[in-house]
Amino acid sequence: MAVEKAIASASLVEVIDRILDKGLVIDAWVRVSLVGIEILALEARAVTASVETYLKYAEAIGLTATAAA
Repeated sequence: MAVEKAIASASLVEVIDRILDKGLVIDAWVRVSLVGIEILALEARAVTASVETYLKYAEAIGLTATAAA
């Protein structure tokens, strides 16, 4: 019996569909200081999800009640 390897490949549409279905969160925070003096501070947050996914998780943690009011 031969073992066959399958190379998994995904099209761009499949990748975008998965990101919108599951969601993607990127959170970065950088602070540069010299001798206790803050020179540079960067903070970035990005959340990508479909409206359906957002509403499902927002309802689970109680955010939809404030949005409806």
